[in-house]
Amino acid sequence: MPDIEVPVLIVGGSMVGMSTAMLLGFHGVRSLTVEHHRGTAIHPRAAQTSQRTMEIFRQAGIEEAVRRESEKLFVQDGGVLAVETLTGGPIAHYIADLNHGVRDVSPTVRVFLSQNALEPQLKKRAEELGAELLFATEMISFDQDAAGVNAVIRDRDSGKTRTVRARYMVAADGAHSRVRQQLGIPMLGHGTFSKSITIYFRANLAPLIEGHKWAVVYALNRRLRGFFRFEKPFQKAFLVVNTMGDPENPVTDVSSSLTEERALEFVRTAIGTGSIPITIESVMHWNATADTAERFQAGRIFLAGDSAHVMPPNGGFGGNVGVQDAHNLAWKLALALTGKAGERLLDTYEPERRPAGAFTVEQAYSRYVLRTAPHMNREELQPLAPDLNIEMGYIYHSDGILAEDPKDDRLHENPRESKGRPGTRAPHIWLQDGTNQVSTLDLFRKNFVVLAGPEGRAWAEAASAAGKTLGLQVDVHRIGANNLTDPSSGFPAAYGIAAEGAALVRPDGFVAWRAKTGEGASAERIAKVLSSVLCR
Repeated sequence: MPDIEVPVLIVGGSMVGMSTAMLLGFHGVRSLTVEHHRGTAIHPRAAQTSQRTMEIFRQAGIEEAVRRESEKLFVQDGGVLAVETLTGGPIAHYIADLNHGVRDVSPTVRVFLSQNALEPQLKKRAEELGAELLFATEMISFDQDAAGVNAVIRDRDSGKTRTVRARYMVAADGAHSRVRQQLGIPMLGHGTFSKSITIYFRANLAPLIEGHKWAVVYALNRRLRGFFRFEKPFQKAFLVVNTMGDPENPVTDVSSSLTEERALEFVRTAIGTGSIPITIESVMHWNATADTAERFQAGRIFLAGDSAHVMPPNGGFGGNVGVQDAHNLAWKLALALTGKAGERLLDTYEPERRPAGAFTVEQAYSRYVLRTAPHMNREELQPLAPDLNIEMGYIYHSDGILAEDPKDDRLHENPRESKGRPGTRAPHIWLQDGTNQVSTLDLFRKNFVVLAGPEGRAWAEAASAAGKTLGLQVDVHRIGANNLTDPSSGFPAAYGIAAEGAALVRPDGFVAWRAKTGEGASAERIAKVLSSVLCR
């Protein structure tokens, strides 16, 4: 008999692993997470949190806590720009205001919050929801059979080993994933193109930074190319250095020959003056890579986060994509574990998340080359897509979606243009519930949801009846009727339906199916749709 039995074992307890544990707990699934490190992150990495990720945090109940932490540490609505040196001022602007022109698409906003400040929030919420997290613990072996996964874990301090039996396993063990390597899944893409460093330092930069809404500042000059990020009150920061020397023929291995004196010289050069006292606190060595795993699933084992896709930090996409992997997978595992969905539903994870991950990897790579690396070949670069498309405009194609046009294989679009089409994220519309303002997104929690138009009583009644027939809880809302009002009368147009139409939305907030009119409304039809998207 195993020492521990648990529905889901998560290998890796960093940002993505803890997000997976939190979201599984939200759906009522117990999990065990094992993490090699002794605690949450100590370095301020992965700072930008997208609106889509904030929507996920909103669903899980930590949006406000994340926003409060962000406000403590970062200038809100900051911009992304470039300088030769900080003292020299801007030479290019990439994003003037992180939230300019995007507040209409979501009830949330983009924020900056470093991983070392975010992870304690994830840990706290995951544990509140019943997750067990074991730090200073490593998985030393695993195998799987037709019914589950067996693993041996070891406490790093005592050396004690225990056996774990899980129905499923999620590998969130990072870019050098041992799980992925043991499964024999190769990484495909551009490989490593820089041996980069991140220099964490203290210096009084307030005279140069205060009064500016600068969140990320690229430093691009003849001696180095990389970027700064600053925390309030501008007494500490970090500098990433990707290349050094002639920008047209640079040295791309910044890591191997690094000394503390060279690190100090890099910081002084990027600041543009030697008159500010600088203290180097630590240096992280890492490879700038842009790759996607060939497969995201092997039997009962799933890859998520950096184990599935690795990208340069340009654009701030990496951690967000990992959280979105976890969000896609958690509800599917929950329904498969309870028998409310067929196990084939889990086979929709890879066809949905791998294209989204690969697309984002290429977008981050394009931003790296265009902003940082003029020496690299640009002929085969994927054209830049708008950040909003990358963050929440990705489109799913799988058996978990009843597509209206099977020939439409687009991977992304502006979310304002999706209009509730199956395979896209359900649009945000502000509604009024009594005295409370709520978003349509606030209606998507643990269950499938049917949103009917104000004249869609037939679909609403059919959905309730279908749920009872299938033994499935279906949340039903008529928008603009009863106590859920639509002040803008914009719901039908936003979801591409008539007043008597309806949309079926999955627990992850993606539209699975819709009926544009009231024609054919019946419990049998809804039951057939639900059975199809649940792979029953």
